[in-house]
Amino acid sequence: MTTSTSMKTSASDDDAKVPVTIYSDVICPWCYVGKRRFEAGTRALGLQDRFAITWKPFELNPDMPAGGMERAAYRERKFGAEKAAAYDRQLEATGRESGIPFAFDRMARTPNTRLAHRLIWQAGELGSDVQNALVDRLFKAYFEDARDIGRIDVLQDLAIRAGVASDTARTALEDDTSLDAVLDLEDAGLQMGIQGVPYFILIGKYAISGAQPPELWQQALPQIVAEAGQPS
Repeated sequence: MTTSTSMKTSASDDDAKVPVTIYSDVICPWCYVGKRRFEAGTRALGLQDRFAITWKPFELNPDMPAGGMERAAYRERKFGAEKAAAYDRQLEATGRESGIPFAFDRMARTPNTRLAHRLIWQAGELGSDVQNALVDRLFKAYFEDARDIGRIDVLQDLAIRAGVASDTARTALEDDTSLDAVLDLEDAGLQMGIQGVPYFILIGKYAISGAQPPELWQQALPQIVAEAGQPS
């Protein structure tokens, strides 16, 4: 098992990379697709190691009960049963294009994601590599493995596997520091006018909203990387 110490990205490592901030929610399927498409674009350009990604919180359901709710009931109430089923079929096809085998048929609950965001924030304190590893595991656990990522035991397991020490994960899930940080970050996003996710901010200057195709990233990123390397 990789420890947080070995996975931690140093500040100098991150400072040498192109900064990308992504607002997302780990129960947002388009956020997962958007992440994969961004990665596909960077790989096509050979730039996959040039970016320092920071994940910031956006809760699709801030009023969700702490224990979440039964997914079918939630989606029927939000979309209607027929529309929800069609939406899942569309996303399954979209997911296959990005190598995501969405397991909607096995997903029993829609969780409250605030604890997950608190854990993501804590992982970010350890460096972008650890934070990215955790976000990867959260997306996969929910969308592919149909795990309830609102449960503390599931979150602790995923955090440890991503390189977050057990006591550090426990503190993030229990201490008010992480809660205050997440609420402040969410408020900052809303003040910026962010109303939907995924929402990408590159070099603190360019904003790209939505799960854009890899081709868009292949067109945009070379210029952004070049600009990031120029003196301000």
